[in-house]
Amino acid sequence: MLKINTSSPYTASMTREQFLFYEVRTTAKLMTEGLSDEEVVQRIIDDNLFQYPTEKSLKRIAQNCIRRLKCMDDETLVKAIATQPTDVAKQICLYAMMKQYRLVWDFMITVIGEKYRLRDTSFGRIDLNTFFLRLQEQDEVVASWSDTTITKLKQILARVLVENEYLDSTKATKLNPVWLNSTLENAIKDNGDDAALAAFNYFS
Repeated sequence: MLKINTSSPYTASMTREQFLFYEVRTTAKLMTEGLSDEEVVQRIIDDNLFQYPTEKSLKRIAQNCIRRLKCMDDETLVKAIATQPTDVAKQICLYAMMKQYRLVWDFMITVIGEKYRLRDTSFGRIDLNTFFLRLQEQDEVVASWSDTTITKLKQILARVLVENEYLDSTKATKLNPVWLNSTLENAIKDNGDDAALAAFNYFS
């Protein structure tokens, strides 16, 4: 029996969690009120702030939102998600998602960032297919994922691009120009995450 390398940096759990902008923003607002993690989760459950049908799903997503926000290790960015205009907050949420999921990090830098660097505005299914084929060749865990899982992850990545206005729709074939907010730019540099700048069409 083939032994799968459990040290892979990649996880498919994103199929359940996705971009979650409304949920992450709601969680960020509670965190900036000074509530503990447990109090944040309880408030979300008690008031059904995500409008989910079950307490179990509320708790799972609330805990994931807290984890995602903490991945940035930056209270200024958490506050910005809570208080800044939607377009700025979404961009920071994308950075948080990149920090949480190596899959998103690699995709945004090696596919989207590289296209911006080369001034190649084309985008299509082939870009997603090539990205996953490359990962499957490099990583045993990704190679073990089912076709259904891979398809779902492709859909999520495409929707993330639409939610952040990189694409006009999931059927769009052209990348839009994006501009990096200065708050996020400074945080990325302070965190030593300069490689991530390309994902936001920023080249110094």
